[in-house]
Amino acid sequence: MVGRNKCLALGFLTFLWAELCTESKGEEEEQTCRLLGKFDLNGYVDAKNHSLIIGGLFPIHSRTIPANESILEPVSAKCEGFNFRGFRWMKTMIHTIKEINERKDILPNITLGYQIFDTCFTISKSVEAALVFLTGQEENKPNFRNSTGAFLAGIVGAGGSSLSVAASRILGLYYLPQVGYASTCSILSDKYQFPSYLRTIASDKIQSEAMVRLIQHFGWVWIGTIAADDDYGKYGVKIFKENMENANLCIAFSEIIPKVYSYEKMQKAVDAIKTSTARVIVLYASDIDLSPFVLEMVYHNITDRTWIASEAWITSALIAKPEYFPYFGGSIGFAIPRTDIPGLKEFLYDVQPNRDPNDVLTIEFWQTAFNCTWPNSSVPYNSDHRVNMTGKEDRLHAMSDTFCTGEEKLEDLCPHSVCTDVCPPGTRKGIRQGEPICCFDCIPCADGYVSQEPGQRECEQCREDYWPNAQKSECVLKEVEFLAYDDPLGFTLVILSIFGTLAVMAVTAVYVMYRHTPLVNANDRELSFLIQVSLIITLLSSMLSIGRPYDWSCMSRHVILALGFSLCLSCILGKTISLFLAYRISQSKTRLTSMHPLYRKIIVLISVLVEIGICAAYLVLEPPRVYKNMESQNTKIILECNEGSIEFLCSIFGIDIFLALLCFLTTFVARQLPDNYYEGKCITFGMLVFFIVWISFVPAYLSTKGKFKVAVEIFAILASSYGLLGCIFAPRCFIILLRPKRNTEEIVGRISTIDKSIQLISSSVSSEINNTVESTVLDD
Repeated sequence: MVGRNKCLALGFLTFLWAELCTESKGEEEEQTCRLLGKFDLNGYVDAKNHSLIIGGLFPIHSRTIPANESILEPVSAKCEGFNFRGFRWMKTMIHTIKEINERKDILPNITLGYQIFDTCFTISKSVEAALVFLTGQEENKPNFRNSTGAFLAGIVGAGGSSLSVAASRILGLYYLPQVGYASTCSILSDKYQFPSYLRTIASDKIQSEAMVRLIQHFGWVWIGTIAADDDYGKYGVKIFKENMENANLCIAFSEIIPKVYSYEKMQKAVDAIKTSTARVIVLYASDIDLSPFVLEMVYHNITDRTWIASEAWITSALIAKPEYFPYFGGSIGFAIPRTDIPGLKEFLYDVQPNRDPNDVLTIEFWQTAFNCTWPNSSVPYNSDHRVNMTGKEDRLHAMSDTFCTGEEKLEDLCPHSVCTDVCPPGTRKGIRQGEPICCFDCIPCADGYVSQEPGQRECEQCREDYWPNAQKSECVLKEVEFLAYDDPLGFTLVILSIFGTLAVMAVTAVYVMYRHTPLVNANDRELSFLIQVSLIITLLSSMLSIGRPYDWSCMSRHVILALGFSLCLSCILGKTISLFLAYRISQSKTRLTSMHPLYRKIIVLISVLVEIGICAAYLVLEPPRVYKNMESQNTKIILECNEGSIEFLCSIFGIDIFLALLCFLTTFVARQLPDNYYEGKCITFGMLVFFIVWISFVPAYLSTKGKFKVAVEIFAILASSYGLLGCIFAPRCFIILLRPKRNTEEIVGRISTIDKSIQLISSSVSSEINNTVESTVLDD
């Protein structure tokens, strides 16, 4: 509205100034009205003897000459800076009107005239011309006739959007038709403000949408904007920003090119371009307004930018110069469609200043185009340009040669214009408060989350059996951990288990071969064989914990282990009770009732049956199952056995602990037997090893995880089994195999059981090797 009010005020004041009349001072003098002055307007007029007149507004010059401030009376400004494009447009209108008049099939019986004015690419000249069209400078009110009196049918123009807006605000008051040929400002589509303005070129709304699609195609998200300080630039950038926002793209900066050169404003725009990370800049300006800005780019040597051009300068010869190529090469934009007009080329070439010495525009064109001065001409010489009148030089093929195609962008040939690079897979976008959405931080995904595509806003959680890879770019199956047979640790434990089993079998073979010797028969031979069988069971049960766990292996491994230890410890208990009774007899020196061998086997049977009953209830009511432990380690699934009922498990191994305590207590008391009762000391030492192993096992088991937890359990089983094997059977095998002379009745001793009484026969046998003495115990 401010721009509109300024234009209306300027037009009104100019109108009053042009039409002001004075009255005579004396009462006797006759009142008269005279024209005080006329606008200084250049152009072409052919309005006589024509049915209708069409007005034209073209930017034949690019600027006005500043008025002398010492002049007290306002004057119409003169123009300078010959504009070949505007001159060519004007000549095209003249050519078209001539073609229409020469043809009888378009407007029969009607001829068209024209009155064309130079707007000098300024609002003031556009308003002056609009007022002339309305008043003819001869009358004090609009009459819709031109200065020759012919009826004015409409006006073509003006060249720039701001000029068209200024003229249309005046012409629209009287609904005088105005046809725009180059004004793309979207505001001109508003029929409420501009009721008589008609478009022949698309609005900037469409161009802005196309620019945004172009930007999206090349993956740019961080864009700067430069606009001319007029309606064309401001409205164009305004619509462009709206489209960018709808597409979730960001504006890095937005600056203005001043219409009247200002060092401060120009430097502000230049500094914004130099300091911004945006490498793609949209430039909404006419070629005339752009010329000072181009010089600034050259002066500051800004060469690493890609410019997206509006239609007003993408095909302009003012910019498509070799010296500007390093700075604006690769610019892209949307040009107005072209067509070949028959006869226009010949008409444009037929511009001869000698035909009409008063044709100042043709003379000025000639002087500027060919760098010469026409004889006896008062037209100022301007050598700003060189020109090809056909307009073919307008095409910027050279500027677009270095721009990449869509396929090449995947290879930093295309410019890279982002505030922040797209977050790679494995990270998510973290919005920075108070900054555009295109500026963000790339935050690594949390544990258990991944982002598979670049630029994801949120990370996705992996499923239960999956875990992110090292880059957190995809979910992969978690590593399944268990103590495998091919694992070095598992293989070692298997070897130890097999070796222990073979050692027990070797002891059994020795016992079978020497089963009739006194040392083998001493203190219940059958119990010794049962102990060897139980040790084989415990040693082999450890192998059930190695390998991938299954429900059947989870159900069997602890049950078999508990039964094996129950059999072993109950057999040892039978032996230790015999030793305990022997100790009491040795202390009292009296005849005591001996424990029959059958009773010892009954103790074993009862212990094993109780253990079997509890184990059966355990397996039926709350059996162990395979469990996927995902809490211990996030990156792994630990396959282990869920023990089911802790109460049942404690009951099962509680019986074994109770038997072990009884064994230890009875044999600890019997350790003071004479040397020939040395088996008590061996069992005592074996039970100490058993307790030390399992007491150490508890904290070690609780402090480890995964396959090492199973390995600790297996090591405890093997260590306790090896300890019992070594302490109970190693001394006897040593005597049997290496000291056979000591395996005799005289040395070992014999207690008769014919009358089921006990005689204490003491004999002391000194060991020749390491002072080892094998005890003489109760004979079966």
